[in-house]
Amino acid sequence: MTLVTTATMLRQARSGGYAVGAFNVENMEMVQAVVATADRLRAPVILQTTPGTLGYASLSMFAAMISAQAATTDVPIAIHLDHGDCFELAAAAVRAGYTSVMFDGSRRSYDENVDISQRVCQMCHAMDLPVELELGTVGGKEDTLTSTDVQYTDPDQATEFVATTKADFLAVAIGTAHGPYKGVPQLDVDRLSAIAAQVSVPLVLHGSSGLSDEAVADCVSRGIAKVNFATELRAAYLAAAREFLKADATAIDPKKMGKPARAAVSDLVAARMQVIGCVGRAC
Repeated sequence: MTLVTTATMLRQARSGGYAVGAFNVENMEMVQAVVATADRLRAPVILQTTPGTLGYASLSMFAAMISAQAATTDVPIAIHLDHGDCFELAAAAVRAGYTSVMFDGSRRSYDENVDISQRVCQMCHAMDLPVELELGTVGGKEDTLTSTDVQYTDPDQATEFVATTKADFLAVAIGTAHGPYKGVPQLDVDRLSAIAAQVSVPLVLHGSSGLSDEAVADCVSRGIAKVNFATELRAAYLAAAREFLKADATAIDPKKMGKPARAAVSDLVAARMQVIGCVGRAC
């Protein structure tokens, strides 16, 4: 299938009471694992890359890999820029063939966040592409970006922000964090319910790696329509690769290491798709 945007799949997820998985991919094997799993489970899916990943391989490289893999299935697949940190990167992603972008201005002042968000939305909407924005700050470390000053999303400010910027989706801060958790996270789920009651666009949960299945499912039931998974996919891939090398220290063919690593990612993606309820939702 030709790549689609995230617009229809997330609106359907919100109205249907489930979420679409957004999986960060770092290489060809992870792209193959995510798409093959989505095809097998008949689930719409979003593959995404961060600025840090794009320092390893280009926007056009990932767009080409994901487009090629998407052509092997008929389930809806979108390619999304995750945590884009400037207007220029969002524009470059659009030129490269990404079908959805995020601008993350959460580390900027509110007024500066609004100003750049408006510009990104105007550019993307002129090409019928949706935009994810973030209000509030998700803590922890995402590639090269680190947040220590966590600010929860205010429901009233979120309503104003979406109306002013024309955001298509909103990433909210309710106590999750990027990277590995140290202890059990305390999520403000009542805040999430309040935001969902006031904001009309689909909501996005970042920092999902390490949350319990019950916590993720609860957030979906309260209005989350897109759930991001990154850290745990990287961990699963590397754990399988290490296990392979431990068993065969003389191996010289990287393809042999990639096979079990790809399988480990596929197993994790399948488990997460079951939790968020998107299995069997592909049109």
